[in-house]
Amino acid sequence: GFHLSGTVTEPATATEPEMTYKVAISFDRCKITSVTCGCGNKDIFYCAHVVALSLYRIRKPDQVKLRLPISETLFQMNRDQLQKFVQYLITAHHTEVLPTAQKLADEILSSNSEINQVHGAPDPTAGASIDDENCWHLDEEQVREQVKLFLSQGGYYGSGKQLNSMFAKVREMLRMRDSNGARMLTLITEQFMADPRLSLWRQQGTGITEKCRQLWDELGALWVCVVLNPHCKLEEKSCWLRQLRKWGEMDVCPLEDGNYGNELPNITNALTQSSGHSQDSLARPRRTVFTRAIEGCDLHWQDSHLQRIISSDFYVSPSYQREGESLLFNSQGQPLWLEHVPTACARVDALRSHGYPREALRLTVAIINTLRLQQQRQLEIYKHQKKELLQRGATTITNLEGWVGHPLNPIGCLFLTLTEACRLEEENCLEISDAGDSKPPVYQHVPVVTGSQDSDESYLSLALEVALMGMGQQRVMPEGLYAQDKVCRNEEQIIARLQDLELDPVLVQTLRKQCILLLEGGPFSGLGEVIHRESVPMHTFAKYLFSALLPHDADLAYKLALRAMRLPVLETTAPSGDVTHPHHLVSVVPSRYPRWFTLGHLESQQCELASTMLTAAKGDMLRLRTVLEAIQKNIHSSSLIFKLAQDAFKIATPADSNSDTTLLNVALELGLQVMRMTLSTLNWRRREMVRWLVTCATEVGVRALVSILQSWYSLFTPTEATSIVAATVMSHNTILRLSLDYPQREELASCARTLALQCAMKDPQNCALSALTLCEKDHIAFETAYQIVIDAASTGMTYTQLFTIARYMEHRGYPLRAFKLASLAMTHLNLAYNQDTHPAINDVLWACALSHSLGKNELAAIIPLVVKSVHCATVLSDILRRCTMTAPGLAGIPGRRNSGKLMSTDKAPLRQLLDATISAYINTTHSRLTHISPRHYGEFIEFLSKARETFLLAQDGHIQFAQFIDNLKQIYKGKKKLMLLVRERFG
Repeated sequence: GFHLSGTVTEPATATEPEMTYKVAISFDRCKITSVTCGCGNKDIFYCAHVVALSLYRIRKPDQVKLRLPISETLFQMNRDQLQKFVQYLITAHHTEVLPTAQKLADEILSSNSEINQVHGAPDPTAGASIDDENCWHLDEEQVREQVKLFLSQGGYYGSGKQLNSMFAKVREMLRMRDSNGARMLTLITEQFMADPRLSLWRQQGTGITEKCRQLWDELGALWVCVVLNPHCKLEEKSCWLRQLRKWGEMDVCPLEDGNYGNELPNITNALTQSSGHSQDSLARPRRTVFTRAIEGCDLHWQDSHLQRIISSDFYVSPSYQREGESLLFNSQGQPLWLEHVPTACARVDALRSHGYPREALRLTVAIINTLRLQQQRQLEIYKHQKKELLQRGATTITNLEGWVGHPLNPIGCLFLTLTEACRLEEENCLEISDAGDSKPPVYQHVPVVTGSQDSDESYLSLALEVALMGMGQQRVMPEGLYAQDKVCRNEEQIIARLQDLELDPVLVQTLRKQCILLLEGGPFSGLGEVIHRESVPMHTFAKYLFSALLPHDADLAYKLALRAMRLPVLETTAPSGDVTHPHHLVSVVPSRYPRWFTLGHLESQQCELASTMLTAAKGDMLRLRTVLEAIQKNIHSSSLIFKLAQDAFKIATPADSNSDTTLLNVALELGLQVMRMTLSTLNWRRREMVRWLVTCATEVGVRALVSILQSWYSLFTPTEATSIVAATVMSHNTILRLSLDYPQREELASCARTLALQCAMKDPQNCALSALTLCEKDHIAFETAYQIVIDAASTGMTYTQLFTIARYMEHRGYPLRAFKLASLAMTHLNLAYNQDTHPAINDVLWACALSHSLGKNELAAIIPLVVKSVHCATVLSDILRRCTMTAPGLAGIPGRRNSGKLMSTDKAPLRQLLDATISAYINTTHSRLTHISPRHYGEFIEFLSKARETFLLAQDGHIQFAQFIDNLKQIYKGKKKLMLLVRERFG
């Protein structure tokens, strides 16, 4: 039949009543070509009612009444029957049908109407003609609406996932050879091209967002798949080509390398001077996400050799041809396919995607045989050049086009094709569950079907081999952030797939064989002895290989991982010949240093590889030495070496068992390297690093602590050495932690004291106090430290530092030394008349109190210094008041007599202080009156009251004060209101 109609009942639920829907489906040559349903569903998928009716027809064909097309039935009726039929039909549906019936009647009765120009009439229940297009029903409007909606959400609310599932739907359609696949992809692409964000990104010159980039990549890859359909018609292909060219020419069309950079001058191309392979980016043709598909339109499948490869498992060369060189077969007679690798892999992807899995496998095997042959030939070439290349230590030979991170994902494609053939399908196992917690796939060995007799290979071992070949390919880092990021992402995807493989003896053999080839592979392998300076690093790959090989062949695992530790792009110092600091920053000399945007990520991967080796080598001193040397030679970032040191320390000191000394020593050595690297540079983590190093050395033992104390100058600043290192080493906790005997304690203390004195000499300002503290228990050392302070006091130290040390001396019971230091501090100080809240005031009051307590002589010595340094009246009057309240010399220094009498302000030394205080009040008063505002009048009167108290301490004080007030009234008579207040208070 061609037309199916029926009613579908949806049973009632707790919230909804029972519903009945009318459904009509047209179909043609086993495809549903159109559907209508009363539920009004709007989606790209059929509604449940259409599916129910279709399944009913498939499962119970005998329950569905089969009728002739309606035109046949009408043909059998006479004039009266036809009249009756039409009238009944109109009556049954008069509201919907009457206007149409009237219009048709008018047209039929009009002799020159359009309807009368055509013989016969349409019949919806009859099938289409044999020449008509027949394809599955696709609601185009709905596809457009959904894509538009998902794009407008910009990757939020899971819209990226939704778009990916639409792409998956296209792939599924292609696999079912449903011609709607290309139609749906066209509709999706049109909406992508109409995305308003494209022109915005282009204007701003910013890259497309990461999520969106990946969607565009998938779109480009799908188009390559579509145009490579081995059975598409020529007219279809030319139609796609026109579309692709039209999209590619639009200026908003995203570029293949992820930048809108080609209109901008030379942004990602900073290699121009340093390497020949990179022409100016302006000269390059513009490559959009559709360029590969456009190029794919030129490929065809007519090649007879290719046809034979994909159509038979047993296609081999005749045995008599196997002697000479052949481009079509290898020496075992297996067919080769010598096409550009990513293109050949795109063919495999197209075969797989269009539902030709066997053919895809056959072509994959031919490609792998070709890669093996190339690998062998490259090895032979390298053997001839080896000596010269090793002398040069670098190579210009490298692949400009890497297979990992390539837009066509060639390695991923071959790996998937091979592993799909080996997959054990579990019952009711869905590809990916929504929760994303899909179980890893389970694989089994499936022997390769081949015409040559001795094949004991499986598709699974081929999958591993090709992944290793591709990942190990030496290739230049591509340009631009997006392309570089894609290399890292693709590498991680392939490794994640490799980790799903259970390594049985067969796979381990493949792994070992390929690793040996990669190590010997010279410049064609990223793990070869010599590589190009801008070669993509192998750290992530090597970390996988190391972990996979370790249980089976530890020597090979270490050899490989150690070889991979290098990062040559950072090895070269600046061309100016400045060897003092290699430039680890890419921006220093932009013309010489390529722009490696992912450098931070690559360095952290290098660090991960090192950490993995350290962990594995725990307890093996020899291996640890080698790994340590590799770290010291190849890692240039202090923060990464610090991270490694911390990792090693953590692994060496497990909470539940004894420490591992071998690894602890490595942690310490790395820590010492970090100290040396960061000693002269500013590093915000430096304090943390120093503290950590002391902790690590403590864990290693007393010899390590002695060693860092003795060689402090190459590791720490004097301040760090005294205030953090020595102080921690001498702390009670350290002594308890190490449970030291007396001689060991003494040795540590002696080293700490020596360090303290050296630091005090080098930086007295910051280390003197720490040095004194560290030397307290040793008389000679303490005296030496004190002498260093005295020598430095006159030149290099501030009053704050000197006051601090003076107070420390008093606290330790050296009041005379404290006095000496306080006097020295006073000579550095200068307090102006208005600095009555200066932080040094407390120190000055303390120094005067100390001198007073020592006796008259000391007080007499310090007062001239005070008078010279302090010009603040309130501070001076405070000192004066304190000195007159008690008798001097109460500290009771042995051998001194103390008269116990209060001191007079009329006699020296207080007389000098009193005069200075009175003149400070006079000067301050004049200073304040030059710019006083009415709101400060009250405060000023209080200030004069304080001044009067001081004046009255002098014998003729009241006369002096009266003269002073008269003087003020004369000079400032313009300030009437203020002078009125002065008269009121002071007469």
